[in-house]
Amino acid sequence: MDAGEAVRQAYHVYYRRLVGQVFGLIGDLAEAEDAVQEAFARVLAAPRSFLDAEEPERWLRVAALNVARTRYRRRWVFDRLVRSGRVEITREAAPGLSPDRVALLAALRRLAPPTREAVVLHHLADLPVAEVARPSRPISRTCSATASGSLWTAVAPGAARRSPRHR
Repeated sequence: MDAGEAVRQAYHVYYRRLVGQVFGLIGDLAEAEDAVQEAFARVLAAPRSFLDAEEPERWLRVAALNVARTRYRRRWVFDRLVRSGRVEITREAAPGLSPDRVALLAALRRLAPPTREAVVLHHLADLPVAEVARPSRPISRTCSATASGSLWTAVAPGAARRSPRHR
């Protein structure tokens, strides 16, 4: 059996199981699917080590988890750099966006992910506070205060105290 056929068979047998395992570990289905697909792409690029492996599923799992870990670390480091202000979103990085939109995106990046989600859903997606504050999220009053206060604080520190909503 040639390498291509062996990979096709392995994909058929292991793909769903590997996606389930990686998803269980990282909690993001799209990332899990990407990581498993990247593992299979690595097999196609260098099939000999995979074909020589005693446990092909284990080989693929390790490769997929390594891909997921590397992506997580890169994203974590980049997010920390953006939040710390050492990396900025520039107009050149976002062509076609107005300077106000670029400033807004930069301010949103400085917020913690749950707060950023509440701000974006309420202020940009125009969802009502009750919908943003689903049972898996904070209660409505907290959500509203978080969304409006955090946006003002991110855009202009100290502006939350001057905002008409906060007088």
